[in-house]
Amino acid sequence: MNILELEPHMLLRLAEAPVSILLLWLVLGIKRDLDQRIEHGDRREMDGLARTRQELTDFKLEVARTYVPLSLIRDVDQRLSEQLLRIEEKLEDLRREGGYGR
Repeated sequence: MNILELEPHMLLRLAEAPVSILLLWLVLGIKRDLDQRIEHGDRREMDGLARTRQELTDFKLEVARTYVPLSLIRDVDQRLSEQLLRIEEKLEDLRREGGYGR
């Protein structure tokens, strides 16, 4: 059988087969490349998010150190301690009177 004896549409189909395989190979390569880029982009995004969170934490710490006077921190700590002592005394009084746990 001579190739020139084939009908034109059969010749066309024979020519289309390698081109179709090449196109399929190209599409699969593009898909693989896009998957890799997406994965790399996700990692880069997560790294950026972690870096941003760390920077925010550092900034909060710097604000706490710089903008809040130490005297104010001591005053708040003293008032909180006094309030906790008063609550503790009230609980002890309730426990002694027997009113606690009824």
